[in-house]
Amino acid sequence: MNLADVAAMLMFLGVVAYAILGGADFGSGVWDLLAGDARRGAHLRSQIDRSIGPVWEANHVWLIYVLVFLWTAFPTAFGSIMTTLFVPWMLVGLGIVLRGGAFAFRKFSGSVREARLHGIVFATSSVVTPFFLGMIAGAVASGRVPAEGTGDLWRSWTGPTSWVGGVLAVLTVSFLAATFLAADAERGGRRALADDIGGKAVWSGVVTGGAALAAAIAIEVDADTLADGLHTSGLGFVVSSAVAGLASLVLLRRRSWALARVTAVAAVASIVVGWGVAQYPDLLVDELTIDDAAGARSTLVGLLIVFGVAVVTAVPAMLWLFALVNRDDRQTDQH
Repeated sequence: MNLADVAAMLMFLGVVAYAILGGADFGSGVWDLLAGDARRGAHLRSQIDRSIGPVWEANHVWLIYVLVFLWTAFPTAFGSIMTTLFVPWMLVGLGIVLRGGAFAFRKFSGSVREARLHGIVFATSSVVTPFFLGMIAGAVASGRVPAEGTGDLWRSWTGPTSWVGGVLAVLTVSFLAATFLAADAERGGRRALADDIGGKAVWSGVVTGGAALAAAIAIEVDADTLADGLHTSGLGFVVSSAVAGLASLVLLRRRSWALARVTAVAAVASIVVGWGVAQYPDLLVDELTIDDAAGARSTLVGLLIVFGVAVVTAVPAMLWLFALVNRDDRQTDQH
């Protein structure tokens, strides 16, 4: 394994982290959208605020991390992806900005009508953003991003793999968020709410599993290279994702919310890692390998040094943040 492979592996670690942590964040917004009117959705929206309020900005660190790694270590690939996929990236950025602003402003709205407006923007953006991130992933995975960065601004990200990628991304983050919210509600002593959210997690998991099967068919037809990789090097991860997903459904039915969260994370992590392994050694499928896309050796060395410094300084702070967020909050409810 050379320096370029190490850099690619560390970059993809950020993809996995964003898929899980950012995914649970976005998925909470999806459930906010489906919660119903102000009266029926009050308890669920309150739980969403409790769960993502302290971390919703921190989770975007992983997207920044991935983009910085891509830009620094693989500048050719970065230029190609950003040029060809300019439209969906613009929509992703717009969704993140609108979502963040609406989530913050909703808490300080001067009227119910204003709060509803901000809530709609927050929830809608929570669907739009992962959808277009999934479409971007589908464009790369199906080989529609040329190394020269001259791909069609529309057709490059609207192929079958992109569409199923977008839909599967929204469904996956919804399932992930529901398991997180159920565990958070139980930890806070809100067991009736945990049962309600857990029920949503079950049916969303079933729908997500069905969508994954449809995605597999689309990949077979539309993304030959990725399909071959999923049949070989990535097969173990696909199987482990399916097993973890089924285990999650069983645990959810048994109301083992905390354990279901662990298996749901394993299911998502496995399929994302399987995607990366399946397309290795390509960074842009059928267009550009990791070695060909890598920058200068001195740049890669510097980047890995910075990564080491970040591990020592930033990671402990992130872990402490999540530890604080996941403390039992029943005492808070009593005040």
